Amino acid sequence: EDGPTHQPVEHLAALRAIPGLSVVRPADANETAYAWQAILERQCEWKSGPVGLALTRQNVPTLEGTSASGLAKGGYVLVDAEGELQVILMATGSEVQIAVEAREMLQAEGIGTRVVSMPCLDWFEVQESAYIESVLPMSVTARVSIEAGIAQPWWRWLGSAGRPVSLEHFGASADFATLYQEFGITSAAAVAAAKESLDASTRRLGPSSQSNASKLQTAGTDVRS
Repeated sequence: EDGPTHQPVEHLAALRAIPGLSVVRPADANETAYAWQAILERQCEWKSGPVGLALTRQNVPTLEGTSASGLAKGGYVLVDAEGELQVILMATGSEVQIAVEAREMLQAEGIGTRVVSMPCLDWFEVQESAYIESVLPMSVTARVSIEAGIAQPWWRWLGSAGRPVSLEHFGASADFATLYQEFGITSAAAVAAAKESLDASTRRLGPSSQSNASKLQTAGTDVRS
């Protein structure tokens, strides 16, 4: 009965494109509380314009490792890799739980995987370069973004070896579990994307590795300078 107007795959990207508007998409109840705190503090300090708070209607779990200070920076390490860091999974909102599940699957195969919760790309991109490097080290070019919408805002952080788990077209009308399974917004899809990104990253090792790393910077603006 409903159609593309009820399938807002472009909304987050469109909102993020509005000058001066910060879009915050918390992953669980704790991040939601931290988001309200950060928004109020930023308004009191005159550090922020309007903020769009994108909340889920899903019954998402409360995640371990959430951080008020990390959310205030826009992105942070939610769960770090066990052993050598090989791949980074980035996600927002209800898709963070998918990233956590995918990490467990990858770690079980011996692939060191970090989960980065990225509730606000706008806040993260203006952090000091040292902080950005601590969360997304440029030496790790195997990266996956997970968000139930178009991946356009993520490419600056993915680089040429990165892979998105996204939805690049209007979908269908059903409950979220059915839609996520149908369109591949799943932990299994994230695992497959991580392995593909690892393969792409490995192929780029050698003389071209520096070139690949440079593509993780913003076109025209280096947020680490």
